[in-house]
Amino acid sequence: MEEEAEATEEMAQALRLLSPPPPSPSLPKLPSLPFPPRPLPCRPRPRRYAVRAAASSPHPDLDLLPFDGDASGPATTSIDVDSVTEAELKENGFRSTRRTKLVCTIGPATCAAEQLEALAVGGMNVARVNMCHGTHDWHLGVIRQVRRLNEEKGFAVAVMMDTQGSEIHMGDLGGATSAKAEDGEIWIFSVRSFNSPLPERTISVNYDGFAEDVRVGNELLVDGGMVRFEVIEKIGPDVKCRCNDPGLLLPRANLTFWRNDRLIRERNAMLPTISSKDWLDIDFGISEGVDFIAVSFVKSAEVISHLKSYIASRCRDKEIAVIAKIESVDSLKNLEGIIRASDGAMVARGDMGAQIPLEEVPSAQLKIVKLCRHLNKPVIVASQLLESMIEYPTPTRAEVADVSEAVRQRADALMLSGESAMGQYPEKAFGCP
Repeated sequence: MEEEAEATEEMAQALRLLSPPPPSPSLPKLPSLPFPPRPLPCRPRPRRYAVRAAASSPHPDLDLLPFDGDASGPATTSIDVDSVTEAELKENGFRSTRRTKLVCTIGPATCAAEQLEALAVGGMNVARVNMCHGTHDWHLGVIRQVRRLNEEKGFAVAVMMDTQGSEIHMGDLGGATSAKAEDGEIWIFSVRSFNSPLPERTISVNYDGFAEDVRVGNELLVDGGMVRFEVIEKIGPDVKCRCNDPGLLLPRANLTFWRNDRLIRERNAMLPTISSKDWLDIDFGISEGVDFIAVSFVKSAEVISHLKSYIASRCRDKEIAVIAKIESVDSLKNLEGIIRASDGAMVARGDMGAQIPLEEVPSAQLKIVKLCRHLNKPVIVASQLLESMIEYPTPTRAEVADVSEAVRQRADALMLSGESAMGQYPEKAFGCP
């Protein structure tokens, strides 16, 4: 009898980890913010169920019963579940309930109310808003849509805000959604401000020292190596480059400097981890009561500790978890200290692949996941999980194997980026993992 009770309690404890947090009260006023804080709508309390073990079996079968306040009977305990988990439990039972969570990046392809609801029904656990793109008003609309779904439909979808970071980025491509760079084409990277539309094959760069730091012969990797340029000439604030590896250019893509197939670290080392724009975005996230803040290009544990102290001073009635994105040489060098200081980690493989040789990315992923499990910190595997589904309705076999390997490594969550934000088949992509 005691063994049955222990087994029941162990299963209930595991399910509590999957349950949403209790409703949070409205956030306090933050008078120093550049915009007024808005109270966070309270989420509906999840339905409560009782877990009861059959006393006659040495390996108890667990029954899911509506909880009416009376947990009497042999080996019975109560748990809270949201509507999606409830459906999974009723359909598959306890042992088949999905343990790997799903993070979905919200973009133009998925920001409408009906699309967000479809993703929530499909199992979205966290909605990610990427501060590299869009305005505060746009992100606010997404956050409110998610909160409304939770309140009206009984979901428990959390919100993660991902900072841009202060690494070197491209500009907005003059309002275009993308641009194609062909092999051998000459492009201009410039720090100048253009009031009119950008000249043809011209890219603005957010780093004022770009033209001074770059050298002729350097390679520029765009978006983790999706497009590669070689610097051929410097003309004042402009840098003329030739495209050696063609590909698609996206707004706000990350830029890294390489020479002799190795990263030139000093180009980015002087930049702070959290930029002035990031602090404004963080204040916005605090005022809107996001559940997670993911910090890009973390270099040391001190950055995480400083941010957590800042959040605690601004938001006393709600805990906001800080996720460290591991995507640079510095973050790998200081990995254990960063993970210990943070509330969780993200294996950001896209930018990581632009900072270390590609063949080292799989071993780095495994190392991060193992260390997070050892330190009892949640870990998210992200970037290019189903990249081909931005354009095609089915993933490649290699992508399926990649997702399977991340699950077998016992990652706590998988994250979709462009697949769900701007892909042509976001709902299909989200159903594939």
